Amino acid sequence: MSDPLLVAALMGVAATSAATIEEFERVLASQDSATAALGQWCERHGIAQAASIRASVVGRSTEAAPETRTMLGLKEQEPVGYRHVRLACGDTILSEAYNWFAPSRLTPDMNRALAESDTPFGKVAAPLGFRRVRLLEERGRADFCPPDTILIHRALLRLPDGQPLAYVVECYSAANLAVAR
Repeated sequence: MSDPLLVAALMGVAATSAATIEEFERVLASQDSATAALGQWCERHGIAQAASIRASVVGRSTEAAPETRTMLGLKEQEPVGYRHVRLACGDTILSEAYNWFAPSRLTPDMNRALAESDTPFGKVAAPLGFRRVRLLEERGRADFCPPDTILIHRALLRLPDGQPLAYVVECYSAANLAVAR
């Protein structure tokens, strides 16, 4: 799944700044919300004057695979929400994320915010107290990620009662490392 040319190019980055990659991974692992982790990273490294993360919506609809519906614990007739976004701090794109979620487990105001604003999912859903269950963490890039991807995460967000809230796939960009040097 990894692009061999990209992996070879990044090997030099990894060899000279492995601590930076490790630091970035530690910051991501320290938060249940990627939005919160990216905000912390943005502030720590001065990526933008206002260390605020915004989501630029790339797409809002796609069919959910049967496995995704099962992972979210949704019945066949229950709707699945979807958001494909680029998360940025200032003008710097830090990640591209694909998010399938259970709208029935969000409040009407949360669903409205996701449909009508550039507020990231993690910030919108934060009041629900979700917890992140990491399913995959992999350095490199997959075919569906942008070319400058250095790290991929797949995670399931669960509500405090254990119900699945969202399934996310995140492609983190090389810009996260460029600012940390």
